[in-house]
Amino acid sequence: MAFATMAISKARAIVFTALAVCWTGFLCLIMLWTLFLPKRTLISILHVWQRHLSWIERNVAGLDYRVIGHHYIPKGACIIAAKHQSVWETLKLHLLFGDPAIVLKKELMDIPVWGWYARRSGMIPVDRGARSKALSLMMKAAHEAADARCKIVIFPQGTRVSSGEWKPYKIGVAALYQELNLPIIPMALNSGIFWPKKSLIKKSGVITVEFLPPIPPGLSREDMMRQLQASLEDATNKLMRDAGGTETIMPDGALA
Repeated sequence: MAFATMAISKARAIVFTALAVCWTGFLCLIMLWTLFLPKRTLISILHVWQRHLSWIERNVAGLDYRVIGHHYIPKGACIIAAKHQSVWETLKLHLLFGDPAIVLKKELMDIPVWGWYARRSGMIPVDRGARSKALSLMMKAAHEAADARCKIVIFPQGTRVSSGEWKPYKIGVAALYQELNLPIIPMALNSGIFWPKKSLIKKSGVITVEFLPPIPPGLSREDMMRQLQASLEDATNKLMRDAGGTETIMPDGALA
């Protein structure tokens, strides 16, 4: 029985992946002309793409999601500090925030075709090798996004972190917080249980995304980082525990 269930899950995952890749590639190619139109037209296409991917997830992979605490998100600009366990959340950010500015690795912007869309949609690239220059460019782009009242999304650990794994929080989120003087909304989730890192299998079920109470502007860097890590790790562990996943144990001194 277990073998049959695994075989069915793998087959559904293969079909889902094939459909998602084909739909994404098709849309990228036939919508190239939108790169020359106003940004709002491109964003509307991104919404169509992500809504259809969600439909494929529900109806092929048996994977849905729910959102808790959406009322914590202000109408204007803010910083969304999100856990990053899976590719899944990167495919939902425009559905969650409308027109977000997402902080991502510069290398992703160099991917043919996809990178063109990323640049045109207002993503914030970070060149990890450039250090101070990269930080300066990130801040310039972040100010422009904040002036446009966009949500600025950053993954504070800088990369995908598997279920139960620990990686330290990077300085980028603290730098944005101090530079922009905006509240931080922590975003916990448990997507890694259902869509594991580097795995073909997608487990059916309901992913939970939870927004937590804002961290107000004006705190010291140390106090903000301590609050962010404590609230985000505690909430994520609860979501993981409730869904039968592996909790993360922070090393001693991680909140110091």
